[in-house]
Amino acid sequence: MSSLTTKSLFISHAWTQDLLPWKQVVSWFENEPDFSWRNCSCPDTKRLKDKSSKSLAAEITRQISSAQAVIILSEMYAANSAWVDYEISEAKRMNKLIIGVAPLVKGCIPGKIKNAADLMSAGYSSSLVSMIRFIA
Repeated sequence: MSSLTTKSLFISHAWTQDLLPWKQVVSWFENEPDFSWRNCSCPDTKRLKDKSSKSLAAEITRQISSAQAVIILSEMYAANSAWVDYEISEAKRMNKLIIGVAPLVKGCIPGKIKNAADLMSAGYSSSLVSMIRFIA
């Protein structure tokens, strides 16, 4: 019997109010059999005392630092490209694996995500989970 290796993942959230794509990916991981993961991303700002841009940036940096891979959702880029650009730049600075994800519903993949991603996943669960199963 093999033991599962827990994957530490940051899922882009860009501090946006529309978290439906983020929640969808979380549910994929939670419902996947024989898949162990730790969510390094927390899009909730309620627990943060200081909500200044500087503090929010520091929190994203902290969240990404403990992740093995950073998952960049196309919908999050559309919702707030400035924060997703920051998430991408921090992931690159920390040499994190970047997995770009096509829109979960119809749409285009932003060029910034295509260019930044080490891997690109289709916008459905089996594609993304398969990629993550093989990361260190």
